[in-house]
Amino acid sequence: MIEDDEGHARLIEKNIRRAGVHNPIRHFTDGTTALRFLTEDPEGPGQGMPALVLLDLNLPDMSGTDILMRMKEDSAGPLRRTPVVVLTTTDDRTEIQRCYDLGANVYITKPVNYENFAQAIRQLGLFLSVIQIPEAAGEGL
Repeated sequence: MIEDDEGHARLIEKNIRRAGVHNPIRHFTDGTTALRFLTEDPEGPGQGMPALVLLDLNLPDMSGTDILMRMKEDSAGPLRRTPVVVLTTTDDRTEIQRCYDLGANVYITKPVNYENFAQAIRQLGLFLSVIQIPEAAGEGL
C-alpha cells in the first residue's frame, strides 16, 4: 500500500482484513521508498514475488501516476503484470482515464464506499487465486 495519510492507510487495511484478505501488507508513505521496494527488494514484485499495489496518486515526493508509469514501462518485467488499484481523492475524468491507459486495474475515488471496496478486493483476490499470469505476452498460445 502506497498511502501517505496514516488514517486512510489504517482504514484501508481494516477493510481489507474485513474482506477476508489476510496477506501481509507493506505500507509505504512516499513514492521513493515504495519504488525501491517494488523494483529492488528481493521480496518485491520486481523480483517476481506476487503482489497487489494499492496506490494513492497524491504523495509527498512524487505523483502516483509516476509510480504507475515506472511499474508498467518495462514490457517484459514482472512489475508490468502486478495488479494496481488506485485509491485517491482525484476524481478528474482525464486523470482516471490516464491511470487506466497507464495500466491501472481498478480506480477508486476517496471517500470510498468501503463495502464496495471490500467486495472489489475480495473479487480481485478470488480472480488472482484462480488465474495463472503468463510469464510473457504470447506464451502458452
